[in-house]
Amino acid sequence: MTTSTLETLARAANASFSDDDLIVSLVDGRVLSVPLAWFPRLFHATPEQRADWRLIGDGEGIHWESVDEDLSVAGLLRGTPAPPLPL
Repeated sequence: MTTSTLETLARAANASFSDDDLIVSLVDGRVLSVPLAWFPRLFHATPEQRADWRLIGDGEGIHWESVDEDLSVAGLLRGTPAPPLPL
């Protein structure tokens, strides 16, 4: 028996922050809320730096130039935190 699986690539539409979370709205209507503590560069960034983001790869990821952070939507969906910053 052959089955066909239709896979859709999750894409970001918007990013915002609460005091404790990164909130990513996806184009399909889902909203992800991820602990900001998982992403040390964003956790330590100023509100202005956090607000200065852009979508990359047609929404496959989000980039913050001033803090050199790139997050993929796939990684957010997997629940993959960023590695700790070097000391």
